[in-house]
Amino acid sequence: MCLAVPGKVISIYEEGGMKMGRVDFGGTVKTACLEYVPEIQIGQYTIVHAGFALSIINEEEAIKTLEIFDGLAAAAADD
Repeated sequence: MCLAVPGKVISIYEEGGMKMGRVDFGGTVKTACLEYVPEIQIGQYTIVHAGFALSIINEEEAIKTLEIFDGLAAAAADD
């Protein structure tokens, strides 16, 4: 099963001729390729899977998804 996680773009740069960015996933910052979402801007949220930003999502949708993930993690910890 695959899971794509929403994160907030905090920087954008070019590396090896490709559009790259640093994406914040609730405090964990990772590098992601932004080639599939060339119009993305700093401060926007994206869905990332396997190091590739797949789509741009609005902040409200991103926050709702992250809250669901937090709830699942809390429920798993209770078990």
